[in-house]
Amino acid sequence: MTIIHSPQTALLALSPLDGRYEAKLKTLRPICSEYGLIYYRLLVEIEWLKALADDSAITELKALSSTAKTFLQKLIDNCNAKTVQAIKAEEKVTRHDVKAIEYYLQKQLKKLPELKSAIPFLHFACASEDINNLAYGLMMKDARQKVLLPAMKLLQKQLKKHSQQWMRVPMLARTHGQPASPTTMGKEIANFAYRLERQLNTFAKLPILGKINGAVGNFNAHLVAYPKINWLRFAKKFVQSLGLTFNPFTTQIEPHDGLAEILHTLIRFNTIALDLCRDMWSYISLNYFSQQKIENEVGSSTMPHKINPIDFENAEGNLGLANALADHLAMKLPVSRFQRDLSDSTVLRNLGVVLGHSLLAYQSLLTGLAKLSLNEKFLTNELNEHWEILTESIQTVMRKHGISNAYEQLKKFSRGKKLNQVMLHQFIDSIDLPLDVKIQLKNLTPMNYIGRIICL
Repeated sequence: MTIIHSPQTALLALSPLDGRYEAKLKTLRPICSEYGLIYYRLLVEIEWLKALADDSAITELKALSSTAKTFLQKLIDNCNAKTVQAIKAEEKVTRHDVKAIEYYLQKQLKKLPELKSAIPFLHFACASEDINNLAYGLMMKDARQKVLLPAMKLLQKQLKKHSQQWMRVPMLARTHGQPASPTTMGKEIANFAYRLERQLNTFAKLPILGKINGAVGNFNAHLVAYPKINWLRFAKKFVQSLGLTFNPFTTQIEPHDGLAEILHTLIRFNTIALDLCRDMWSYISLNYFSQQKIENEVGSSTMPHKINPIDFENAEGNLGLANALADHLAMKLPVSRFQRDLSDSTVLRNLGVVLGHSLLAYQSLLTGLAKLSLNEKFLTNELNEHWEILTESIQTVMRKHGISNAYEQLKKFSRGKKLNQVMLHQFIDSIDLPLDVKIQLKNLTPMNYIGRIICL
């Protein structure tokens, strides 16, 4: 599928996803737009007709010849802007988006004499939601597999690469924003890589549920027409043939619990990514990182010297938008009055917006990470200005050797002060410890007191 998007329409777009950021989301747009929704509806209607024709118990519908199957497959494969425009023209008359698909297909089937008799079996025993839930399921399936997961994996892979690159580079940790026991930059990046990987793996494996069981989920019309067919088994086989997981218990709508699970997992992934954005922004502001200078790029309209961390800021903003919308979808979609109300329909149309803001954020994060250069000399100098961070190790060893009030002694000596090597060694000399232990403590520096670093 190809979508024509002119500069003029981009400038008139209400959403920046279809305006300013249009080029960055071209892989997602054919899947999650209304264009994509119509395509998936068309696919489901045709596949349902083919499944009915394959069942010998439905004697009124003849088995399809290879010619007829090829004809139907081409309707799917050749779906383009002209196809979608024709369906939208039908909708103007019917004022019903799913019925417009059926009427469009009726006209197409008349073009092949063999398929004229199959026309009554288009949309057979289906409610609109039988088509819609499967169309959205296929949309989510393709968006996840073809677009979201590759971007999420690329982000996790880049973080893993940086974590290995900087695994042995010591840095001053900050708890409550204050100097704390040292860590390494690689280990801190590894934390994010591991957290994202856990959510990514869950996101990739969650089933996408689907149903095709009629007006209230009980196969009412199906059983009146063909009481001897095992429609539960038939529906399960059909849903699974689309690569989705069958949900046997529904009302008119598939209740969206599975989609809510997927969205909540996406929210967790995005929240971790947002946490990463804020940390990287802060590390840049502390001069832990320098950013690549790009020729002709302007950082500030008035301050020529600036290189702003705009990629991390852009990512943070888009992650926040994505999560706000995803949370609304996840909380709203599983709630429906009685056997259905229509409030889920208009909300569900924003699924692509959630995924679009997420994808845009991942792209910005990747761009930002690629611009970073670690200021190792700065990290070393900063560590050497904070010998007080070694007091943790000293009071712990004092406790081991039975010295009373070890913590309190170090608190009195160091709290709120900036110590140097001489001051710390003088304190160590004043403690009643074996000589070899004192030597061990004096061998500690802010650069080598980094504990055990676990590599990915």
